[in-house]
Amino acid sequence: MSDKKYTLLEAVNLALHRAMREDDDVVVLGEDIGVNGGVFRATLGLRDAFGFKRVIDTPLAENMIAGLSIGMAAQGLKPVMEIQFLGFIYAAMEQLISHAARMRNRTRGRLSCPLVVRSPMGAGIRAPEHHSEATEALFAHIPGLRVVIPSSPARAYGLLLAAIDDPDPVIFLEPTRLYRMNPQPLEDDGRRLPLDSCFTLREGSDLTLVSWGASVHETLQAASMLAERGVSAEVIDVACIKPLDLDTLEASVRKTGRCVIVHEAPKTCGVGAEIAASLYERALLDLHAPIQRVTAPDIPPPLYRLEPYYLPDAGDILAACDTVLNYA
Repeated sequence: MSDKKYTLLEAVNLALHRAMREDDDVVVLGEDIGVNGGVFRATLGLRDAFGFKRVIDTPLAENMIAGLSIGMAAQGLKPVMEIQFLGFIYAAMEQLISHAARMRNRTRGRLSCPLVVRSPMGAGIRAPEHHSEATEALFAHIPGLRVVIPSSPARAYGLLLAAIDDPDPVIFLEPTRLYRMNPQPLEDDGRRLPLDSCFTLREGSDLTLVSWGASVHETLQAASMLAERGVSAEVIDVACIKPLDLDTLEASVRKTGRCVIVHEAPKTCGVGAEIAASLYERALLDLHAPIQRVTAPDIPPPLYRLEPYYLPDAGDILAACDTVLNYA
């Protein structure tokens, strides 16, 4: 492992450079991603390294970006398209749902759609409306789309490389709150991490904490606070929310008997509900308490002064843990 430390944002940039060096079919496109290097500078240096034919600045037209990328993918290229913020992706939903997700099925396997849709997601960066969305459940509901949300530099690097290799469309969501938080050592060795797998970040025996994306940060904080009280919490980063690695989640819950699910997205019809329902179907008799969900409320992300009241924090997680630990 290299001694040099990378942020999650730098890990994304490193993976894009690696993928484009390894495969001439990989192209990157989106708004301001070329000359400016992206609004967060995730694509910085790509234009200089690979030229304007492979690093394409597009008009401000998400529907067009998605349609163009799908056409490229169907003809053998591997486009990595960027949507500047997740709240801007709704204009592209027609293309992603009706065409990208259905390409393999529609052509009975004759065509695939090796497309990656990168987008920053989530609140916590003091942004205005439509810049703080966490609507990953919208994509998880669509057959044919894989949805990946890394929570560390190493997982961002390895999962993005794996997503670019995948022959079908991947929605790759990058938590903006983690972009520059907690740099970690990272080796630019091209190692892919497995898609469709959870990552156990902390072993435990008393309860299971399940999270993904930016909320993993507060979940780990809560686990450390529980340890100070003598409570052993297992922490699982789901990482790929579609398809779900239910085997890992089930094994953990069978071991601990208690589960708290934490996510930044609103509660109703969130991915946490799907995980809870699946665990009830698989491991009901091993549970010692009802599963608890710690989420944002069912409202649009507020302006930044209210973000601390909107985002789940370690205190909220601890309260839910107390509920499952003290359940009669």
